[in-house]
Amino acid sequence: MSKSQRQNITAVIYDRRGRVLSIGQNSYIKTHPIQAKHAEKVGEPYKQFLHAEIHAIVRCPDVSKAHRIFVSRFDRDGNATLAAPCPICMSAIRATGIKVIEHT
Repeated sequence: MSKSQRQNITAVIYDRRGRVLSIGQNSYIKTHPIQAKHAEKVGEPYKQFLHAEIHAIVRCPDVSKAHRIFVSRFDRDGNATLAAPCPICMSAIRATGIKVIEHT
């Protein structure tokens, strides 16, 4: 994937009161054992690079307080584009117990 094709995706985790608990962004160079675990679990072990949703989960200081995750992606012109969590991220989100999943 060329640099011009790369997408900036952001995930924000909120508690029940709407307070931000953590923010994550996708990476084309970083990975994490949780990313690898869920990629393997859903049969896509080659998808090792860090997704925004998993980055936000890893950065969350108390995932037991996580209630909602919002995932967004914007194109070069600032228009919102589809950012539905992939099967890997859905597996990780379900494992945390996050109740509400929203995306652009």
